Amino acid sequence: MDNLSIKKSGLAALALGAIGVVYGDIGTSPLYTMQVIFSESTGVPLNQTNILGAVSAIFWLLTFVVTFKYVLLVLRAHNKGEGGVMALLSLALSTLKPQDKRASSLLLLGVLGAALFYGDSVLTPAISVLSAVEGLQVVSPALAAQVLPISIGILIGLFWFQRHGTHAVGRFFGPIVIVWFLALASIGVWQIAQVPEVLQAIQPQYAWQFLQSRGGAMFIAIGAILLAVTGAEALYADMGHFGRPAIQMAWLGLVFPCLALNYLGQGALLLQHPEAVSNPFYLSFPQPLLIPAVILATLATIIASQAVISGAFSMTRQAIQLGFLPRMRIIHTSASESGQIYMPAVNWALLLAVIIVCLAFQSSSALASAYGIAVTGTMLITTVLIYFVMRHRWKFPMWLSWSLVGLLGLVDGVLFGSASMKFMQGGWFPIALSLVLIVLMTTWKKGRHLLLTGLVQTDPKLSALIASIAESKHPRVQRTAVYMVSNLETVPQALLHNLKHNQVLHQRNLLVNVVFEDVPLLNTQSRIHVQKLAEGFWQVELRYGFMQHADVPQALLGLTLDGESLDPFSNSYFLSRDIIVPDVGGGMPRWRDQLFAVMSRNASSAVEYFNIPANSVIELGSRVQI
Repeated sequence: MDNLSIKKSGLAALALGAIGVVYGDIGTSPLYTMQVIFSESTGVPLNQTNILGAVSAIFWLLTFVVTFKYVLLVLRAHNKGEGGVMALLSLALSTLKPQDKRASSLLLLGVLGAALFYGDSVLTPAISVLSAVEGLQVVSPALAAQVLPISIGILIGLFWFQRHGTHAVGRFFGPIVIVWFLALASIGVWQIAQVPEVLQAIQPQYAWQFLQSRGGAMFIAIGAILLAVTGAEALYADMGHFGRPAIQMAWLGLVFPCLALNYLGQGALLLQHPEAVSNPFYLSFPQPLLIPAVILATLATIIASQAVISGAFSMTRQAIQLGFLPRMRIIHTSASESGQIYMPAVNWALLLAVIIVCLAFQSSSALASAYGIAVTGTMLITTVLIYFVMRHRWKFPMWLSWSLVGLLGLVDGVLFGSASMKFMQGGWFPIALSLVLIVLMTTWKKGRHLLLTGLVQTDPKLSALIASIAESKHPRVQRTAVYMVSNLETVPQALLHNLKHNQVLHQRNLLVNVVFEDVPLLNTQSRIHVQKLAEGFWQVELRYGFMQHADVPQALLGLTLDGESLDPFSNSYFLSRDIIVPDVGGGMPRWRDQLFAVMSRNASSAVEYFNIPANSVIELGSRVQI
């Protein structure tokens, strides 16, 4: 096989993988979008003009927001192959000068985007699974009371299975998503064949007439239509897993055509059978295929939920490594893919939030009101950040940059405004959740900065201690002491306690500092920097990208010091534990100081976070660097 054939086959395999993971969320939107558009809450009359107009609006929104904005434009803004709001934030910040006052505003936008993504991570599993299981009501109205218990049971099983890793879920269910999209297209074609005049909806004037005729109620209608593009942000967030070409191929070659055919098919059904408005998706299927359709939809929504849950794990790790959240336990579920991780604390917190949301809203149509704000808010933030990349990194002319951002911002602003119309009907939930998360993240960032500043000012300088030790007669013991430090200029407290209580020094002393850069990935050659300070003392700086996991013993393995190789797994002691002093010295309001203290006490230790063998750690004192 020639190189071109190999590349094509590899790209095809990645595209198939992208269909199973990236497009699960947007691929399950047909379950509820048309139903919500013609629900009582929107007040849109069910007639031929509105049916054609609604389908046309969905088609052109998919074309503009997903195809143009994300597939053709935003996917170009990769940070060393990685995407997502955090990667875009670091890319935008890199275009500004260090003292640029806009940097703090962009940083706050990035935090808000991450917070809204967590809202999406709570709402997507709830609305997706509920909308799929609600098909049981179509099969038999007597099963309506079982929808909520069955949905919660499925969600508990999904979150319980997370500890086995996303690869296990994707390998089992991935091919089902391909079948799902083919089923969407097939049932759409079948309905279109019965009412071919629905194809008129492809003409954009139907969308314009539909929205223009709504008048002031246009925002309410758009708030329902935007449900068709939920999941668009996943195209960008998952770029690092599959690459831009594969995601583009999957969208243009399969996903977009299948979605368009299904929405046209639902429109054809409503033109012929207006009574099907109660659930146009499931009623598109012939009666004998209803139960298989419910089963297939449920499996597809599990995949849609899986993608956003995995994204929450990745987003949390990025936030931790950029200093916005305390360290948490991370479990790697794949020996070959570092991005496949499981975070127990995040997993169970998400499950609890999802169950509460299901019990509070009861149905997918009620959840639709809350869903839109989280999605459109993230889209609007992406548009703001992409301007800095277009103007300063891609060197687009000023007029072109402002024109593109103005057009994108206008659409995103209208979508966000329409979603905000349902603030009191549930839209308050993602906003409230985002505000809580922003308080937590900014409190941690500020508290950590104040604490580190205080440690630098109060701890003795390392250079002075090294000079005094060189003149002393402290006995040396065999093996290596590894001190995990946050600042290479000051003396770690564990070293002082070792001298005070044990009155000895190790033969070799390593002061190890782990730094996470604002780029997603750093190669191995750029990872480690070693500087000898004096006889028996070395400073070691380990650098990682914010999407990488810092395995300190592995990074130190084979390090050569004075001609001898270091084996941190057998002949080293890690003499620092990751315990944070909660008192930040009054640099924040008292309530935030207390919040920082609570977060500090629940932070994971360096043993868990940096993969340090627990039996090699000695506790020495109560005050240790973070």
